[in-house]
Amino acid sequence: MRAWVGLAAVAGLVLAAGCGGGGDDSAGPTTSIPTWTAPTSVPDATIATATTATTATTAATAATTTVVPTATTSAPPTTTTLPPPRTATLLFTGDLIPHAPVVRAAERMADEAGGARAHDFRPLFADVADRIAGADLAVCHLESPLTDDRSALSGYPRFNGPAGLADDLVDLGYDACSTASNHSLDKGWLGVLATLAALDAAGLAQSGMAASEEAAAEPLLLDAAGITVGLVSATFGTNGLPRPEATPWIVTDLDVDELLEHARRARAAGAEFVVLALHWGVEYLTTPTATQRDQAESLLADPDVDLIVGHHAHVVQPVGRVGEEFVAYGLGNFLSNQSASCCAVGAQDGVIVEVVLEELQGRAGDGTPEGESRVVARQVVATPTRVDRADGHRVVDVAAAVEAAVDAGEDPDADLVASWFRTAERILAEELPAEVLEVRLGRD
Repeated sequence: MRAWVGLAAVAGLVLAAGCGGGGDDSAGPTTSIPTWTAPTSVPDATIATATTATTATTAATAATTTVVPTATTSAPPTTTTLPPPRTATLLFTGDLIPHAPVVRAAERMADEAGGARAHDFRPLFADVADRIAGADLAVCHLESPLTDDRSALSGYPRFNGPAGLADDLVDLGYDACSTASNHSLDKGWLGVLATLAALDAAGLAQSGMAASEEAAAEPLLLDAAGITVGLVSATFGTNGLPRPEATPWIVTDLDVDELLEHARRARAAGAEFVVLALHWGVEYLTTPTATQRDQAESLLADPDVDLIVGHHAHVVQPVGRVGEEFVAYGLGNFLSNQSASCCAVGAQDGVIVEVVLEELQGRAGDGTPEGESRVVARQVVATPTRVDRADGHRVVDVAAAVEAAVDAGEDPDADLVASWFRTAERILAEELPAEVLEVRLGRD
């Protein structure tokens, strides 16, 4: 009898229950992987009325005359037809860390494709490229400076990734990245400038780093299917590396009052939905700290903050809510060389989080004043991922891979099955209702 009985069937047990960039620069297995292929009202009836007046003529005859005015028809009331409410899907991924073995894997991919470029990260994301490209707004978390000087590349503990990574992220379908992390200052002020130059050259928007005080104060506004989204990235610290005294704004600090001011500026500039991408928490801890929870409550209690997406722990943390607003405490590692041998069980796990937005148009019962609209997050859908270090650091869509194996009559990889259950349990730990939080069981 087959040991595997199907992920969807077994997953019901988990779902019913409700359930810094440190790293490993040691080389892993170097199996070749496929080369990159681009992802493809009825008006109310009017009622005529008449009135009757009686006039007495003389007391002797008591004659009566009745006068009936001409009936009039009022104009039908006007009705306003509202356009369909706007919707959009935002997509966020976990820590993207160019450890040396990851960079070498991208170099091999480039060589196998003919050597026209120094690095090609795109094949590493082939399993998840369509999902990224399909979002209305896709945001990565870049936990490293970038450089166009190949001789300056470095891994842990002071990262400096290849600038070509930014171009590959754009090709994959990313629209922006959050860049504030504990590694933002690994290469100092010049490293920040080089990173900003690489992102700008690739056409990839960012929040978290700044080349000037004016740029640091300017809100980042992004379009998601006609909905204007504000993005603010901030970090708890920079591994003890101080911000230059003359440029304290070089990397955005995770200070609640300052973040609320950033959110207010974004709202005033036209943001209909404001996202905070926060580098916070404790590495390898799967439960949010008291500080994370306190900060989430303070930030989401403000009307100018609509969603928090977290990074840094390098393991998946739960999705929760403060009132009706979501907080994804930690998305784990999206691409890195970390593993249980160096760091923690689940260090190869990550999650793609898709947040479904909906416009409320001031209809009765939705809490929005008549004639006004607001945008809210209706649902979060989580797609578990895992870095396959034995297959060239390929990022695997876990449920899709398990489903494909079952469909082919094969036993799925035990590590992938364990990864799915581990991620699902951690994501669902806050026990949100199933209609607002879903973990994918397959390709769709």
